Amino acid sequence: MTVTTAVPPRVLTVAGSDSGGGAGIQADLKTMLALGTHGMSVLTAVTAQNSLGVQGAWELPVEAVRAQYRSVVDDIGVQAVKTGMLSSAALVETVAALLAGTDAPVVVDPVGVSKHGDALLAAEALDSVRTKLLPVATVATPNLDEVTQLTGIEVTDEPGMRRAAAEVLSYGPRWVVVKGGHLPGEAVDLLTDGSEEHWLRAPRLDNRHTHGTGCTLASAIACGLARGQDVPTAVRGAKAYVTGAIRAGFALGGGIGPVDHGWLARGSAAPA
Repeated sequence: MTVTTAVPPRVLTVAGSDSGGGAGIQADLKTMLALGTHGMSVLTAVTAQNSLGVQGAWELPVEAVRAQYRSVVDDIGVQAVKTGMLSSAALVETVAALLAGTDAPVVVDPVGVSKHGDALLAAEALDSVRTKLLPVATVATPNLDEVTQLTGIEVTDEPGMRRAAAEVLSYGPRWVVVKGGHLPGEAVDLLTDGSEEHWLRAPRLDNRHTHGTGCTLASAIACGLARGQDVPTAVRGAKAYVTGAIRAGFALGGGIGPVDHGWLARGSAAPA
């Protein structure tokens, strides 16, 4: 007897590997599984990384990245793509060109530094992010450090988030989520397309084990878009998922532990 199984939405991550399993493609694939999609990956770099920081990083050749992307997209197809660590101008421009030819929403997480402050993007690649990658983004998800890298704006309050969002939008993404998690008080993010604003707030949780939050949020947004949700709905759902994952985050090693990507399956309490 043949059993026909429905194919889940397909989501592709184009990002680096985190050997510690908390961020990068590991976090992306865990998020995609948790949210009921089929995750696929294009590896852009290998890092030696743990709870204490990044001890080394090795970029893959452009040809290897292009071949992985074409292999997946041409045969399997995608309903959404998420990008993460693209460490050089050559990689940024290659991936941007591939995305421009793909008929699927794109979530760009413009990864610049790790949770521990390690640089993950060459300074000379910043202009390529602005002029090549952000224009093909459906949603861009910079944190405050990445906003400063991209725009020169140092955000210290919510009005500053609005100014920064306008500057990022000037580079061409349809929507931007400025993540305000580094500000004091509530964990607040601003989602805007320049005409409408959505302020997304969650309680600040007493848990320092937050490694992988940026990758996880961007991947969760991509999952929502792959399911056909509009951008505000996808971002709200992603925010709720990440809040629950932070609440359930756990200690690993001697430094900053990861969020718990499997908190839904483990029956943890839903985020308040």
